[in-house]
Amino acid sequence: MNKFNQPKDTLLSRAASIAIGKGLRKAHPLESHGIIKPRPKGFNSNTVLEKSNEDRLAELIPIRYGRMLVSPFTFLRGSAALMADDLSRTPNSGIYVEACGDCHLLNFGAFATPERKLVFDINDFDETLPAPWEWDVKRLATSFVVAARDKGLDNKLAQEVAKLCVQSYRENLRMFSKMSPLNLWYEQLDLAKFAKNAPDKKAKLYREELIKRAESRVAEYLFPKITTEVDGRKRLIDEPPLIFHQDRSNFEAHAMQALKVYRESLPDDRKCLLDHYHLEDLVVKVVGIGSVGTRCFVALFMTPDGHPLLLQAKEARASVLEPYAGKSQYINHGQRVVVGQRLTQSSSDIFLGWARGPEGRDFYVRQLRDMKVSFSFDEVTPLRLKRYAQYCGLALARSHAKSGDAAMISGYLGKSDVFDEAVSRFAMEYAKQNKKDYEKLLDAVRKGVIKAIDESSL
Repeated sequence: MNKFNQPKDTLLSRAASIAIGKGLRKAHPLESHGIIKPRPKGFNSNTVLEKSNEDRLAELIPIRYGRMLVSPFTFLRGSAALMADDLSRTPNSGIYVEACGDCHLLNFGAFATPERKLVFDINDFDETLPAPWEWDVKRLATSFVVAARDKGLDNKLAQEVAKLCVQSYRENLRMFSKMSPLNLWYEQLDLAKFAKNAPDKKAKLYREELIKRAESRVAEYLFPKITTEVDGRKRLIDEPPLIFHQDRSNFEAHAMQALKVYRESLPDDRKCLLDHYHLEDLVVKVVGIGSVGTRCFVALFMTPDGHPLLLQAKEARASVLEPYAGKSQYINHGQRVVVGQRLTQSSSDIFLGWARGPEGRDFYVRQLRDMKVSFSFDEVTPLRLKRYAQYCGLALARSHAKSGDAAMISGYLGKSDVFDEAVSRFAMEYAKQNKKDYEKLLDAVRKGVIKAIDESSL
């Protein structure tokens, strides 16, 4: 059997896959997914976090910790390596999919397809790798519990939201398992349809506003806000220490070399499109929470007539799942990210590609903010959080169905809510562990053992 639980030369019918899934329940009962196994003796969460800082830009690590310490939820976002270690000790069915690897609620959002249609999907694949599908579901459910608590919602509601997310995953996965592979490949979660079919006027207005925000996040709109002119040349504006020009003498030469390698990863038609632009400027940019300290660059390209193109090149390191799920088949981790994204998303960025820089580091490249928007936490209501949990469960189900055996997973899950209940209990317990780990990091910072920078003081 291969990692996707199927002999390489054998195709299974839906009925056969469901039967195998049902059989797996005996070895791995659905109820067991509510259990969190104790950590090994001497385990230290801060040690895991410190290890994940290896080969990051040292001067940016305190910013990473500062962002993690904003709340237990931001801590969860930045501690994917820590949760991967914990998930590796939980029961799993043995069925593999192309996992997101860092499946929390803010790694979903809206973005534009090549046809400029807005869709809702997973939008972060730094940690993608073939792995047990349960790991994504458990991390996603946990993120809803931690987020609900951060917003002052009670435990009963937090667990209800997590259960709704898992229920949505289970029910929609069963629906997707009945579709032909081709129809599933074409399946998209159209944001315009979400707005049109909104259950009430308030929800419709919110979704329409989300679409408007996404439509304004294009290069032509962003370009004037982040650039200036110096000696007749367009330059990206510095905002140190978060956006800055690199002062190394060989920086631009290395960048040009890496961009040539990136160009070769593109299909021929995209190479032709890219060739209409020339590199105008390049800056280092601090991004995310878990990614802070890894190398990320924003490249400004221009046509001779002044049309802009903004690309983001982000360092790709080994997935946090690798120690537990096995090494990637791709030598270049940028390629791992790109292939995983194309395999699981309904539609991907036309400039998505990869490169290895002159210093041996891997990168993947995509457009910067091309109509990308995420869920807003400014006005969280219980109803809005519940609906969003259902959408995320739906999107994750479509993603897993596309890359794995949806019928086998569906057969394992069955039609009851036993798994939903189990994972919602897991999420509640892990939220407690997450808070303890957050407080342990906070204590280390207070004692001066670990340095963190509060960006509001910069």
